[in-house]
Amino acid sequence: MSELNPAAEHPVLKPPVATRKPVERRHHGDVFVDEYEWLRDKSDDEVLGYLRAENEYTEGRTAHLESLREAIFQEISDRTLQTDLSVPARHGGYWYYSRTIEGKQYGIHCRVKADGDEPPATDGEIPGEEVMLDGNEVAGDSEFFALGTVDVSPDGRLLAYSVDLKGDERFTLRIKDLSTGELLPDELPEVHYGSAWSADGSTIFYTKVDDAWRPYQIWRHALGATDDVLVLEEPDERFWVGVELTRNEQAIMIGLGSKLTSEVWLLDANDPSGRPGVVAPRREGVEYDVEHAGDQLLITHNADAANFSLATSALDSPGSWTTLIQGDETSRLLGVDAFADHVILHRRRDALTELAIMRRTPEGFGEPEVLEFEEPIHTVSPGRNDEWHDTRYRFGYTSLVTPGSTYDVNLATGERRLLKQQPVLGGVDLGAYTQYREWATAADGTSVPISLVARKDVAKDGNAPVVLYGYGSYESSMDPWFSIPRLSLLDRGVVFAIAHVRGGGELGRQWYDNGKMLTKRNTFTDFIAAAEHLVKEGWTRPERIVAQGGSAGGLLMGAVANLAPGAFGGIVAEVPFVDALTTILDPSLPLTVIEWEEWGNPLEDAAVYEYMKSYSPYENVSAQEYPRILAITSLNDTRVFFVEPAKWVAKLRATAAGDVDVLLKTEMEAGHGGRSGRYDAWRELAFTLSWELDTLGLA
Repeated sequence: MSELNPAAEHPVLKPPVATRKPVERRHHGDVFVDEYEWLRDKSDDEVLGYLRAENEYTEGRTAHLESLREAIFQEISDRTLQTDLSVPARHGGYWYYSRTIEGKQYGIHCRVKADGDEPPATDGEIPGEEVMLDGNEVAGDSEFFALGTVDVSPDGRLLAYSVDLKGDERFTLRIKDLSTGELLPDELPEVHYGSAWSADGSTIFYTKVDDAWRPYQIWRHALGATDDVLVLEEPDERFWVGVELTRNEQAIMIGLGSKLTSEVWLLDANDPSGRPGVVAPRREGVEYDVEHAGDQLLITHNADAANFSLATSALDSPGSWTTLIQGDETSRLLGVDAFADHVILHRRRDALTELAIMRRTPEGFGEPEVLEFEEPIHTVSPGRNDEWHDTRYRFGYTSLVTPGSTYDVNLATGERRLLKQQPVLGGVDLGAYTQYREWATAADGTSVPISLVARKDVAKDGNAPVVLYGYGSYESSMDPWFSIPRLSLLDRGVVFAIAHVRGGGELGRQWYDNGKMLTKRNTFTDFIAAAEHLVKEGWTRPERIVAQGGSAGGLLMGAVANLAPGAFGGIVAEVPFVDALTTILDPSLPLTVIEWEEWGNPLEDAAVYEYMKSYSPYENVSAQEYPRILAITSLNDTRVFFVEPAKWVAKLRATAAGDVDVLLKTEMEAGHGGRSGRYDAWRELAFTLSWELDTLGLA
């Protein structure tokens, strides 16, 4: 074992040994013998017994870190303002916000009547506060609690909210009368995320899922009615559906989308029993979003540009588009926010996000005016902006060294006002940290950006401990963000780095396209190139790097463990998608069919099958030495089933050469996002951070 592996000096506990029950999988002439597929059935006592045995083993193997875990938990707690509230956002006659109270796990959703145009101060109690929903009361004694929607009717009378008490993302929707505090008898079980009110608050629209957990239907519920009405059903299993009320409250917008194609329908919000009309019929490979701009529609689309163009259309001919901004290769248009007097563009350029203001003029729209920032590495994003006639725009700002900040910009003058910055307590000197942007060179010559943060006193002496984070799928970008828990790494001398690998969206649509389907391996080799760059540039050495990623980023972790185990001293794989081929071969599993446009369809295409089999982590475990591995999963995860990391860990133990050091931790009452309560989540973070520090020789 490595000198950086102090856990190896502790008395060795015997890991659980999963029984081998071979079954054959046959596709395209290939036969794969899967010895651990039996672990899929979470109702099987043998499976549950195995998971509990793994948890006991993990607890025993990490018992020496208990004091460090407690210290990190206390650091997170001490640095976080636990009784706090968000910046109030205006909607109608109220300011809406959420607050947290020290000792309470969940947020409390509140509002106060508006008195003037300035939001209430966030440095104390707000007079006249009305509690709409206390998450702690609704959660009760449940081990898990999550909200799928919190939606106030346009007239402010009613609150629709939906609750999941298991972690399986199946919600029950209830309606609360905010004037009396009473729940209406209306109760809608088995609904999905989101909702939309009609303009008069008499009707609410919601989504339902099919057996594969795909939201495929939009339903209409008139308050007090016993029979709801199906508004739209999407039969194509590649497509999800969603529903929302437009900002100007003129239309109910129904969005349908696969990974490559989209379609939007609009329904008059003042006529909830009417029939929706399509904006533009779907065309294979064309994605578009719609923003209702009052007298016209704004369409963000890729019909003529890979990085998306912006078009306008008349309300009475929504399928006829006139180009407003032509897409190009320098920036990726992510979307727009429309208001009575202005439009805000949300774009991505040079691996950074940006916002730009377009003011309405008698001739149409003015030229985009970009909001500039001093920090060379930062993330800017739209905030909560509910008011159609607002003259200010709310946005969020953060960086690796700047806590999350909420700003308003005056659209007439351009003046910005900082409304709140995330407090960091405990005497932390934010000036002690610095951030960097470097570029690794991939095997094919592509430059891959890396964002880094460290204390200023960390020497670039080839020996710094590093946590290297990655994701690289679905065009999701890992934009730089500030983290209080991360300070517990930085203050112990760790460098935290983000590898912005292909498959994400950091450098536009092409960056995504070159890390999916039959180019997916670029995601993995980019990450390895980033690790090698950090060694070459004198930051660290391989055994002092811990790689970390979750979900599809967990696939990345499993793949690099097979491809370059010597490049890392440890790997953290959270809810990892490590049995990718088995999952994508089974269209009955949640999310599989829609995923074919991300990974390919190995059922029908032998080339896709062969390609996926070449990198799917579970199937490529071999008799080589692996770094330390910590796999974390949740029993009720409906996105990446617990069976994937369970099978992976069992095969690693049975196959890897040498003294393999692999741990599996299963949350028995949680879903894809892990534990739901904030204190529980902090303890889980402390567990992971202490394991990383132990692996880096800093425990």
